[in-house]
Amino acid sequence: MSEEILINVTPRETRVAVVENGMLQEVQVERASRRGYVGNIYKGRVSRVMPGMQAAFVEIGLERAAFLHASDVVRAQLPSDEGGEVATPGPMPAIGDLVRDGQEVVVQVVKDPIGSKGARLTTHLSIPSRYLVLLPYSRALGVSVRIEDDAERQRLKDILAELSGASLPTVSTPAAEPAPDARRYGYIVRTNADGTAREALAEDIAYLGKVWRAVQDNIARARVGERIYEDLSLPLRALRDLMRPSVEKVRIDSRETFERAQRFVAQFMPELAERVEHYPGERPIFDLYGVEDEIQNALRKNVPLKSGGYLIIDQTEAMTTIDVNTGGFLGTRNLEETVFRTNLEAAQAAARHLRLRNLGGIIIIDFIDMTDEEHQRQVLRQLQKSMARDHAKATVYEMSPLGLVEMTRKRTTESLERQLCETCPACAGRGSIKTAETITYEIFREITRAVRQFEAAKLLVLAAPKVVNRILEEDSAAVAELEEFIGKTIRFQPEEHYSQEQYDVVLL
Repeated sequence: MSEEILINVTPRETRVAVVENGMLQEVQVERASRRGYVGNIYKGRVSRVMPGMQAAFVEIGLERAAFLHASDVVRAQLPSDEGGEVATPGPMPAIGDLVRDGQEVVVQVVKDPIGSKGARLTTHLSIPSRYLVLLPYSRALGVSVRIEDDAERQRLKDILAELSGASLPTVSTPAAEPAPDARRYGYIVRTNADGTAREALAEDIAYLGKVWRAVQDNIARARVGERIYEDLSLPLRALRDLMRPSVEKVRIDSRETFERAQRFVAQFMPELAERVEHYPGERPIFDLYGVEDEIQNALRKNVPLKSGGYLIIDQTEAMTTIDVNTGGFLGTRNLEETVFRTNLEAAQAAARHLRLRNLGGIIIIDFIDMTDEEHQRQVLRQLQKSMARDHAKATVYEMSPLGLVEMTRKRTTESLERQLCETCPACAGRGSIKTAETITYEIFREITRAVRQFEAAKLLVLAAPKVVNRILEEDSAAVAELEEFIGKTIRFQPEEHYSQEQYDVVLL
């Protein structure tokens, strides 16, 4: 599989695109005016404990208070009976037993503010590197589930246990931080570490140790609301998280960013350094690969399929729904075969667009009904296989009798649409506007209501040109009847800047 990473840098915006076999799979956007907060560590203060929600609101210096659930608060951990893995004693305590109003806490953002909701926080701090994730308040050693070979998983775990071994303290909590040389931290081996040599893992552990010591120094000095640790900028984050042996090229159109990327790669992934190159061309790099057009397509509801079928993707506050339709695909054999082929293609397209549009939360896919159970299983397997390359954690459930597939995909940032678009001022986000006829009758009712409440010699109606034209052309008789009924003259004036639903009735 041919895979490339494209990095487009402008003074106020950076964009990263992942292209596989010439097709855009993922887009990440970071703007100078609105950088994401995920991964950042802050010193915060608990502003309100909510026992009924088992949560607390924490002020960390953002526009809205952030949300900390009891399950995301570090509790005292004890060594287990199985070689140093940790066990958390007893059931989850009440939030009031974990934090109190006014308490200072060190927290990390795990989900950006989305819509009207504040950021989601955790006190389970984690710091990622190229191959590992450091868990300073844990002693667990884990390996990414995407490394499936049992022998490789055990090899990595053995290396990690050897490299990170140290005497274990009895209790490890943020409130009672032991000395660095008297504990063993927890680590998670990332997917990128598959096949990695021991020396590379040792370098990552040394690097993470330096970062964590700097974070500890910042914790001691920081005031409430101050940022203690900030994750890498988008270009370097993309290299850290997305760079793997299957990536043939990383092309960057900014000389300054390219030089910074070169230094980063030389330090942390020297074996891939030759794959990072500067793109000096006059034609924009996203245009060269057709990425701009694909981004525009990803903002539309309809997704055409090669077979002639299509998807309709609707993103709502509660969930995302994907409806599959055969469209103009007639098939060559019979209806069941036509439906099966359409659903197979739809499963691939749906997985791609979930990743491309960065859609998360609850997702419902309404496949076309299939009577053959083997076809249902194959479509479900195709969906799971297509989701396998998605870096976001996703869970796909069995198909229901109605042909619905429920799934979840982890959401940490706003979707592509909500990053690039805003609510339509004409329809207020409904996706439709009232017809000129509907507005006409609303105006007539408003006129009747106004003359009953206020004295006026005549009335002036300001409305959109389309509405005024319709009133004067198609409803002129109704206007004459209304004037006779209220005993007053009505004048209509078109306003170019009015939306179709906007109007004003002025008493003169």
